[in-house]
Amino acid sequence: MSTCTKESPPRALQLPDAFEDLTGVISADLKVIVSALSQRAAERLRLSPRQRVQLQRALWNRLADAVTDTLEPFNVERH
Repeated sequence: MSTCTKESPPRALQLPDAFEDLTGVISADLKVIVSALSQRAAERLRLSPRQRVQLQRALWNRLADAVTDTLEPFNVERH
């Protein structure tokens, strides 16, 4: 029996002001990446629909965090 874990909601992509105009483009690209990876994993690993949703959410959150964290030093307000 698997344990039920509280799922974290999808995180918003938060870019510094200097990159804010790219938020839509980057979000769209991340959606394509997450979709492609989760679809392939679902096909090859025979994931259940719930597992696929969990994978999508985890991928989105980690990728959004990576982009946000990487660009944080370039925030104009911090300089």
